[in-house]
Amino acid sequence: MRYRSKTLAAWLTLALGALGLHRLYLYGMRDRLFWAHPLPTLLGLLGVQRLRMLGQDDRLAWLLIPLLGLMLSLAMLTAIVYALTPDEKWDARHNPGQPVHGTGWGPVLAAIVALLLGGAVLIGTIAYGGQKFFEWQLEAEARAGGLHSSRSTG
Repeated sequence: MRYRSKTLAAWLTLALGALGLHRLYLYGMRDRLFWAHPLPTLLGLLGVQRLRMLGQDDRLAWLLIPLLGLMLSLAMLTAIVYALTPDEKWDARHNPGQPVHGTGWGPVLAAIVALLLGGAVLIGTIAYGGQKFFEWQLEAEARAGGLHSSRSTG
């Protein structure tokens, strides 16, 4: 069984975790959770592309972009968990039967970067989703108000 580095797993999760490549590194192609990552991430990227091409009025982009934010936030949280897992517990889970390897500062730095990026992405996702929700509410009220005024005049 090959050695699985906690440092590499944390940085891989930080860089490409939204696509699930950290799961591929740790568990291989048979991991079912690996296959759950790429689709929502790619749909979120499609939402970003639609927003850039069609503008802010594209409702599908409004729905898809928060998927990307949630997948990025999940990846950052996973990177933090990996980085802060004690070496003994990491090696017992991912490197059974091998001696415990000390990891040094690599995972700690990954946790710091993941915390900064994950916090910013999560706050941005919540703000974007909240803004679009309230815009939908105002738009629905305006349409309902337009229906009521056209009925009363007709």
